[in-house]
Amino acid sequence: MRIVDMRSDTITQPTSSMRRAMFEAEVGDDVFGEDPTVNRLEEMVAERLGKEAALFVASGTMANLVSQLTHCGRGDEMILGDQSHMFFYEQGGSAALGGIHPRSLPNKPDGTIPPAEIEAAIRPEDVHFPKTKLIVLENTHNRCNGRPLDAGYIHSVAKLARRYGLKLHIDGARLFNAATALGVAAEDLVAEADSVSICLSKGLAAPVGSVVCGTEEFIARARRNRKIVGGGMRQAGVLAAAGIVAITEMVDRLADDHENAGKLADGLANIPGLSIDPEMVSTNIVYFDVTKENLTARILVENIDRQGIRLLPTGPHRLRAVTNYHVTSSDIDYVLDVFSDTLKRL
Repeated sequence: MRIVDMRSDTITQPTSSMRRAMFEAEVGDDVFGEDPTVNRLEEMVAERLGKEAALFVASGTMANLVSQLTHCGRGDEMILGDQSHMFFYEQGGSAALGGIHPRSLPNKPDGTIPPAEIEAAIRPEDVHFPKTKLIVLENTHNRCNGRPLDAGYIHSVAKLARRYGLKLHIDGARLFNAATALGVAAEDLVAEADSVSICLSKGLAAPVGSVVCGTEEFIARARRNRKIVGGGMRQAGVLAAAGIVAITEMVDRLADDHENAGKLADGLANIPGLSIDPEMVSTNIVYFDVTKENLTARILVENIDRQGIRLLPTGPHRLRAVTNYHVTSSDIDYVLDVFSDTLKRL
């Protein structure tokens, strides 16, 4: 049976060149700083994002957690969106492990938080309040239609952070998708951030890993926090080798994923029983709603799964599809045919 898996871009399998690179990787003990492949990946990503240094970690959640622990102490507060991945999907790790207090503000549909609302949430010096230390942005914004935040918006938030002596972290799990959609260098989107995390195992198709970037001093402290949360790895060059291939070979093809996502959105908009605004789709993430009476997202997903189409229900009537390098334009045609036929039948 034909399988088209669009539950996430985390389902991607490593490419043949990644597998070769992993097999041939030169390795050493990374906790001692002696793995040459890890060191090369860190240097490569830091240079590409215009930062002084970088740190290879096991996952995007670990990348964000280590960054939060490095920027904030126990009882400090960070400001972030109420739809952000860090607030929604990372199990409250910063509070559980770091005692960091989250101040969530409503995200707009495009993933932004108005700077004026951020400024209003910054705590004044008062014995009753936690100290605001950190502002967090997400780019692209997963739960807000995969929308990219442009450099102008990020500049306005960074300027605000500097004015109040705060730090700015960008959860850039899909940063290269944002850069591709906006037609700019990824470096331009994080130039004013104090730290940034990128994920290698989503659309870039590496099997494992994320990278945190910042100043040399920040990364030195982040390395200690990585150790605290159990993230010290030994011969990690086997994994880092795939990350090097991801950075050098997989970024430029992200535009194909975006094109397929746009094609999917346009097609879904023409199927009775579904609702979507194709204008909101600009990267590889497509959210849409089931509007047919007495039909839920889960029932629809169960029915199309029998025909090899795998999607993720994110609410009673809401679904998410994420294009990735395994999904072709022909696959999109097949998905649209299955949706059309299924909606007529149910």
